[in-house]
Amino acid sequence: METGKKKSNIVIPIILAIIIVVGGIFGVKEYLYFSKHEDTDDAQIDGDISPVVARVGGYVDTIMFEENQHVDQGQLLVKLDDRDYQIKLEQALAAQKGASAGINVSQAQITATAANATTAKANIESAKVRLWQANQDFARYENLVKDGSITQQQFDQAKAERDVAKAALTAAQDQYRAALEQVGTTRSQLTVANVGVDQRQADVDFAKLQLSYTTLSAPASGITSKKNVQVGQLVQPGQTLFSIVNDNSLYVTANFKETQLENLREGQKVDIVVDAFPDQVLNGEIYNFSPATGAKFSLLPPDNATGNFVKVVQRVPVKIKINANEEIMKKLRPGMSVKVSVLTKEG
Repeated sequence: METGKKKSNIVIPIILAIIIVVGGIFGVKEYLYFSKHEDTDDAQIDGDISPVVARVGGYVDTIMFEENQHVDQGQLLVKLDDRDYQIKLEQALAAQKGASAGINVSQAQITATAANATTAKANIESAKVRLWQANQDFARYENLVKDGSITQQQFDQAKAERDVAKAALTAAQDQYRAALEQVGTTRSQLTVANVGVDQRQADVDFAKLQLSYTTLSAPASGITSKKNVQVGQLVQPGQTLFSIVNDNSLYVTANFKETQLENLREGQKVDIVVDAFPDQVLNGEIYNFSPATGAKFSLLPPDNATGNFVKVVQRVPVKIKINANEEIMKKLRPGMSVKVSVLTKEG
């Protein structure tokens, strides 16, 4: 009995010593690890997701892709019934044709009014000659009537012819000015017609643009999501039909506590463990930091100026680039949960 008691008295201290040593080794190991690392499991895979949005309304005519299919940028995916937009384009083209015809009419009017102005100017010269002749005759008859060589009637006739020539010159000058004003008016009409043609051209360009919107192409290369559209469905402008997860756009968003940010820097190495592949450690590096905490970007950001205040540790989103081969990147999906460990100190 005494031997058994002695053995138990020896075993218990040994077990306690082993526990203390193991605990100490574990504690030292954890201390050394956390003195050089910052960890968080509040992280997930993110990526650039491009929505495919209808820019015009219409009925879906054709769908040329499958869900979860890889598509290339510019690839035709959806086509809307474009008959309404074809008719609008034809109407715009017809209106443009009419406006162009109006320009030809205005140009013909300018030519005609310019010819009238030339004729009116020639009439002025002719009236000046007649007036000069009438003035000469009047001067001669004025001298002859004084010495009685001609009758008073002949003198009065010469005077009347002079007055008629003066009036004819004035009328010719007025006609010339009116012709010049008419030329200016027709030129203004031509300017207006040109503006009308430009407007009709803008209408044609807009109709062509609207027609082009009836074909929806992939905005980027990537994998399509679940489609929210079917053949024959009426879609409205601004309606999101589906989305595309862009190729080579995946990264990690890690939400670190504000108390963990002191030793974090851009470019630091990061170990990434995806929950879906726990046996695979991916490499990465810190790319940048969010300009504000996640709470500030929420729909209803907290306002500590009202009511009672309870201090809550905030989290700051940190963007982490993933350095992995293409085969691994193809397995990753936005929204996957990950754990990240940032190496804050080398050695």
